[in-house]
Order: sequence, then C-alpha cells, then structure tokens
Amino acid sequence: MDEKVILTWSGGKDSSMSLHEIMQKPDMEISSLLTTVTGEYNRISMHGVRRELLEHQAESIGFPLETLIITKNATNDEYESRMKDILLKHKKHGVRTVVFGDIFLDDLRKYREDKLANIGMNAIFPLWKKDTFKLARRFIDNGFKSVISCVDTEVLDRGFSGRDFDASFLADLPDNIDPCGENGEFHTFVFDGPIFKRPISIKKGKRILRDGRFCFCDILPLNSSEQ
Repeated sequence: MDEKVILTWSGGKDSSMSLHEIMQKPDMEISSLLTTVTGEYNRISMHGVRRELLEHQAESIGFPLETLIITKNATNDEYESRMKDILLKHKKHGVRTVVFGDIFLDDLRKYREDKLANIGMNAIFPLWKKDTFKLARRFIDNGFKSVISCVDTEVLDRGFSGRDFDASFLADLPDNIDPCGENGEFHTFVFDGPIFKRPISIKKGKRILRDGRFCFCDILPLNSSEQ
C-alpha cells in the first residue's frame, strides 16, 4: 500500500523541489498541499503571495489544497493548535507523514519532528543537507521558473525583490547569502516547471517595504486590473 503524505507548501522553490522529489516516488501518495495563509491579508504567510495565485498553483499541479488560516499577530500557540487540528484530520484518513522543504536548519527540523511525534506522525525532508548551490542550479536546469516575492533588506538589497530566480540572480547574490535563501534572506513564487500542467500567468506589481525590513514584490494574476 502506498504511503499517504501531506506536503507543506509555501508556493516557493524549496517546496516545489520537495514536491518534485516526492512525485518521483511510486510508493508515495500525495494527499494534499498544506499552506499557511494570513487571514487579514489573504496572502501566504512570510512569502506575501496572494491566495488566488496559490489556488492557481494547486489547480495546475493537480493536488487538493489545505489552507491553515492564522491571524496577522498569531502566537506560536495559535499556529500550533490549528496545525495540530488539520494534521489530526488528515491522520484519520490514513496520512502518517508530513513532507517539509527544509534544507539545513537543525533546530527547525527537531521542532517539526517533535511536534509530529506528539500526535503519532512522521516527517521527511527530501532536500535535507543537500548543497544549496547545486539545488539552486538544478531547480533552474529542471525548467522551474520563479520570481523573488520577498527580500529581507537587513541582509539583501531591496533591488533583488521582484527579480527572476535565474542564473543572473545567483551570480549577483553576495557571497554571504545562501543560494536557496535558507536563512530567510529571500522567498520565491514558482509559476512554471515540471510539476505544473500549465504555467501560472503573472505580472509583477509594486514593491512594498513592510515593518521597515521586508521588501515584497506584489505578484499579480495576469488578468488583474491592479497595478
């Protein structure tokens, strides 16, 4: 019997690569994609991507979408409680494993594993400890296309926000920035690649600085009248 899994989905490159890896495994069945959305903004938490685009992704990929809604000032307890409820719901339907796109943050991995163990579930990390430069290059070489949706301006110039994640982007990154943004330096939105049945049509909107630190590029559906 195939192993049922739920995959944590941010809409970005790491979750896209993780999904691509899992889709190559014939003994694994993807039950759904799980995304956290900030209710007041109706956007993917941290990445700042509109929920509408998230839904377009899931439709093109072809897996059900499970959305965890949190408030903009959500405490960790609120997040954990809602996450637990969702995972227990899926556990009742045979899901025992959650897939994460983390690469080398040991404390975060332990946190995830401990929380899942408390409810009798497991975690797998398809990208764990892989070379991030090689991962970034493979992502591009495999035909994935993405745009930088958010930049932490404390470590990376705001001019990187809204750029395409491509060879030119990687060449311009300062030496102290992880090529996959694994330390939170930047986040991405993936709009095309081998996991999609068709590309997501987008256009780039305004760049907005929030909290005096995070520069978001507002990514819009191509048919949107907003600028």
